[in-house]
Amino acid sequence: MSTREPKQERSRATRQRLLESAIDCLADHGWQATTVSVVAEHAGVSRGAAQHHFPTREELITAALEFMTDNRLALVREEAGELPQGPERTEAILVRMVEHYTSPLFKAALQVWTAAAADESLRERIVPLEARFGRAAHRAMVELLGVDDGDRVGHRLVQGTLDMARGLGLADVLTDDSARRTQIVRQWARTLDAALSERAVSAQC
Repeated sequence: MSTREPKQERSRATRQRLLESAIDCLADHGWQATTVSVVAEHAGVSRGAAQHHFPTREELITAALEFMTDNRLALVREEAGELPQGPERTEAILVRMVEHYTSPLFKAALQVWTAAAADESLRERIVPLEARFGRAAHRAMVELLGVDDGDRVGHRLVQGTLDMARGLGLADVLTDDSARRTQIVRQWARTLDAALSERAVSAQC
């Protein structure tokens, strides 16, 4: 193994620590307090090393959101094989997706969205990232639920499900909304199952 490979591994590990720490700091302390210096200290990395990877806070934050979102969606897909078959499957899928919207990543993203609403340069970075995540989340739900995305009603049902999951995430920001959320997810899973079954029967006729 060349001396360059361990150095590259250390660099990748440092970058990952910074990205994970940025999400933690955003979720715990908010946008204003999440500076490159704060993130570097949280990650146990020098400020100089942090700025070598991410010269500006905006670059660090957008990279962190992209990194964690990609990881979260990859995890959802990896867990697909563990999901039950039969009547419990839809609820299990919805639970997994709602967990994303109640995670520290979502709380961190909310901090960035709020800041981006008043900062045009940050908004220009965040809007394409959010659009990409929205498309990826939609594709994941289509695959997991076995929906014909060419069917306009099926497409809207998936999109409505994601909008509901986002809303449940917002409701959980200030208080623990888990008891109500569990009931809503269970009921929507039944409603969604019935609607998708009806669409499947209609497509066969």
